[in-house]
Amino acid sequence: MMGTKGRLATILIALTFFGCKGPVQTSAASASDGSSGGASSGSSGDGAGSASSSSGGTRVEYIKDETLNNMDAIPVRFPANWKFQGVLFQPGNCVDRTYAVWRATSPDGKTFAERMPMLGWTYGTGPMLGFTPKDGCLPMKGAMSAQDFAKYMAGTLHVQAVEVKPFPDAAKAALEQDAQQRHETAQGALATVQFTNGSTPMKGMLKVMVRCSESVTAAPRGLAPYAAGQPVHTITTGSASTVDHCEANVVYIASPESQFAGLLQQWSAPGMGNAMGTDAWQEAWTQRSMANTRERTRGFINASNDGFNAQQEGYRRQAAVQQQMHSEFMDTMQRGTDISRANAQASTNARTTAASDWVDYALDQKTVMNTNNGQLYKMSNQSTPMGPEVQVHGNGTP
Repeated sequence: MMGTKGRLATILIALTFFGCKGPVQTSAASASDGSSGGASSGSSGDGAGSASSSSGGTRVEYIKDETLNNMDAIPVRFPANWKFQGVLFQPGNCVDRTYAVWRATSPDGKTFAERMPMLGWTYGTGPMLGFTPKDGCLPMKGAMSAQDFAKYMAGTLHVQAVEVKPFPDAAKAALEQDAQQRHETAQGALATVQFTNGSTPMKGMLKVMVRCSESVTAAPRGLAPYAAGQPVHTITTGSASTVDHCEANVVYIASPESQFAGLLQQWSAPGMGNAMGTDAWQEAWTQRSMANTRERTRGFINASNDGFNAQQEGYRRQAAVQQQMHSEFMDTMQRGTDISRANAQASTNARTTAASDWVDYALDQKTVMNTNNGQLYKMSNQSTPMGPEVQVHGNGTP
């Protein structure tokens, strides 16, 4: 079994994407307060380097870990005058890595970058497959390439996939080398997409990374029935097991089509997006994980511990988020590739993405449409739409 420090290292590599169960929400300060929660330069643990921005520089906000006394956990770098929200999910049944979900939005609300909740699935053969938890996982029976996953995501988002291609050679080589060191396989894909927001033509990109690991358990053996005159020997008493587990990580950026080239350049700069966790948080997370392991070994966990209770509440909330995601994703798969593409083309006037509902749910937000002009924007779940505003799904439907 992978050690705690090795497991956290794998988790942090998964977090560094574009550039956990228990949500912790972090809201950025207003654009005028560029110093709030930010950092002008990262420490060795922050991992978020400087990056140029056409909107006047960048700033860093930290996604906090509520289960560790609201420690600064994951730094995210984004344009300085954008709005930001983020949550942290701890490992669970379906996704065994800590991961961040966040959204950064331009002042006019039309341009965004968001990291979606992760999707996972398990498949294989043999009796051990039946003992593997699958709650909240996609019910897929085999592997899926990153490019195929990107195509299905485009269908689920109700956007038109214009081009789907693998990672460039350098990024592909780095990803594969890292995966080999962690005894995994990994693929990456980029999908260019189109849709409309009201009357505004929009363009976006999905960045997909799929990581998979495999465990093999030999068939059990036992002593053969005693037979007079025969030497004692062993025989196979069951079947071998092969269990594969995959997790898909998706980052989505989009803007009005006329601004997309600048957006892509902006978010491709080194350090943009989320980086590895702070040194203090990594150490605290590792120590807590080791302590929990010792408690489980002794057969109990102190249920009155505030951190443990916060994790349990997070587990329940993440399950609800992933159930919604999985249902929508599987609906797309079941319609078939051709039908999905046709539906995606027909839905390019849907004004925004249906799967933004996933990030909305994680960030305690909702999508609202102005019925006078068809424009969509986000607001808190604690606010009530008024006048021409009506609440809709991320794809603009009631």
